[in-house]
Amino acid sequence: MRDETGDLIGPALLDWYDDHARALPWRVSPADRAAGVRPDPYRVWLSEIMLQQTTVAAVKDYFTRFTLLWPDVGALAGAEDAVVMGEWAGLGYYARARNLLKCARAVVSDHGGRFPEEHDALLALPGIGPYTAAAISAIAFDRSEVVMDGNVERVMARLFDIHAPLPRSKPVLKERAAWLTPDARPGDHAQAVMDLGATICTPRGPACGICPLRDPCLARANGTAPDLPKKAPKKAKPVRRGYLYIGQRADGAILVETRPEKGLLGGMLGFPGSDWSDTPEAAPPAQAEWQELGGEVRHTFTHFHLILTVFQAKLGRDEVPNRGYFIERHAFRRSDLPTVMRKAFDLWRGA
Repeated sequence: MRDETGDLIGPALLDWYDDHARALPWRVSPADRAAGVRPDPYRVWLSEIMLQQTTVAAVKDYFTRFTLLWPDVGALAGAEDAVVMGEWAGLGYYARARNLLKCARAVVSDHGGRFPEEHDALLALPGIGPYTAAAISAIAFDRSEVVMDGNVERVMARLFDIHAPLPRSKPVLKERAAWLTPDARPGDHAQAVMDLGATICTPRGPACGICPLRDPCLARANGTAPDLPKKAPKKAKPVRRGYLYIGQRADGAILVETRPEKGLLGGMLGFPGSDWSDTPEAAPPAQAEWQELGGEVRHTFTHFHLILTVFQAKLGRDEVPNRGYFIERHAFRRSDLPTVMRKAFDLWRGA
């Protein structure tokens, strides 16, 4: 049950948002929203998928390019997988890109090209989890859903001075966020909390003096805001190693492979290589005099650091590799490679 404090927080936050909302390429401004402009569910969905595990600054250019190439969900659904994966390269977490296409095609085939409004129906689509379903439902369709990201968790932890560490405190933080979510303008409310966390209630040095919620904020009153939210210690990421093989025929064609659909970099173009482990086994894709390139390729994934040793070789015109296939040099595009493979290509090209 709401009390007077809760009834004051929502209006204060929306008043602040009306004046200070960030201008983002996927967002309808409060003024336009008040004039009757509706958010485009496609743009909301695309931005939320891109923003997973990534920053707004990193996403803006990708979002602009994607929406120029594929302005609606039907256009994206009809795009070639390799082209979409190439445009995604650099954003990481490539399973998101594969699910992006699956989701677009499901919206077209199962929903007539229109995103469903209900949280549960959105949740049934490929690649859409509880957070993304809540965000689309609230922001695009103004349904009263609780949208929880890192910014919201931080604001809730400080507003209510909650000291239990993340991730254990997530259920309590969500309860508080649900308590504050209004029936009126829930989409703007969700974006307001996220903007507050991104611009004022920041991880370091929160600007409490100009915060619209400074009076009801318990952590500000208790002097604990800079210490919240508390987080459980992270385990150190392990280091894995591997071998990568870049072979080129005399006519310039380059040996590549399409990685398996499941697993890291699934379905993406790359160079043949070994397993990635503590003790990788050599796995040259053809009989040749493979020579080790100087230097290493280093890349960090979500759960581990990777160090690759790269080998090169000249391959015969009639070479039949035991793995992969050749792409003519004029048809080979560096942009089709994921970032770790681009690093290997750049090392090879500079050798």
